Amino acid sequence: MKYTLLLVLFFIQHLAYSQSNKIEIPSKKDDEKLILTIFLKHDQSMNLNEIEKIRTDQGFYQNFPPEGVSVINWYVVMGIGQMVVLELPASKLSAVNLAIERTAWKAFKTEIYPTYNLYPIIENKLKNKSKVVY
Repeated sequence: MKYTLLLVLFFIQHLAYSQSNKIEIPSKKDDEKLILTIFLKHDQSMNLNEIEKIRTDQGFYQNFPPEGVSVINWYVVMGIGQMVVLELPASKLSAVNLAIERTAWKAFKTEIYPTYNLYPIIENKLKNKSKVVY
C-alpha cells in the first residue's frame, strides 16, 4: 500500500511537470528511424593510401552503407578520421554493425553512437529560431 501511494504520487508529479513544461513526446513515426553516428578513427601508423587499399580490398565501398540505410552526412574530422551520420530503421542496426565489422576494421578503429534528433522538440523553446543549413 505504501509503495502504491508513492507510485501514484510520483505519477501525478511527473504528469504535472510534463504539462507545465510542455514536454513533447515524439510521434511513433519519429520513433521508427534512428540516427547512428559512426567515428572511423584513423590508424596513424598507416598512411592514407594504405588505409584506402584496405578499405577497397575489404569491399567497404560496395557494402557500406547497407541497403535501406541513408547517409545524412560524412565528415572528415582532422586528427581523428571520419564521422559518418546515418539514418536507418532500427531493424537495420545489425546490418550496419556487420558492414562495419567486415569492411572497415583493419582500416579504422570504430566508435558507434545511436543518437536522435532533438531539434524538433526544443525548436520552439529557442529564442534564436534560425537553423543553419549548409
